[in-house]
Amino acid sequence: MENILLLTGKVKYTITLDPTVWIFDDRKIDLNTYFSTTSEHSNELEEYTKSISKHWDREIMEGAVYPPTLKTEKKYEKEKVLTGSFGIPFQPFLKNAEPDDNADTLVIKTTTSEFEVALETARDIILGFSEIGKPLNEDGPVHVYFGDGSNQQNPIKNVREFIVK
Repeated sequence: MENILLLTGKVKYTITLDPTVWIFDDRKIDLNTYFSTTSEHSNELEEYTKSISKHWDREIMEGAVYPPTLKTEKKYEKEKVLTGSFGIPFQPFLKNAEPDDNADTLVIKTTTSEFEVALETARDIILGFSEIGKPLNEDGPVHVYFGDGSNQQNPIKNVREFIVK
């Protein structure tokens, strides 16, 4: 029960968060690479066309290369889960809770203090739930990282509840 977090306050729906199941969630992100890569907003059709063109050119020059087997892919994914550090975006949970129109702040309650964050900033929060393949039992169940990576080395730890005000 200590791993369960609540998202409450000025919301239409109270959300219960269970970080122990997020390892199976397709929305999980790799915390080792997330803050080091820059997100570029580009034209998806243009990117797709370039990648297909590049692939076509390679096949003409070198011949077709068959993809790795499904067995190899599953082995790699299992290894990554056992050794990786993962987080999940907070935005989908906040969206599903449906904050009131007059809500403007998210309070992150920990065992020792409270942190207030603007609701717009809270939409970019990443909840870290795994470090080197292990759940965050010591100072978890989640670590809160701001989307810009400003607290990457010093995340908010020992989180117990999220309150929308």
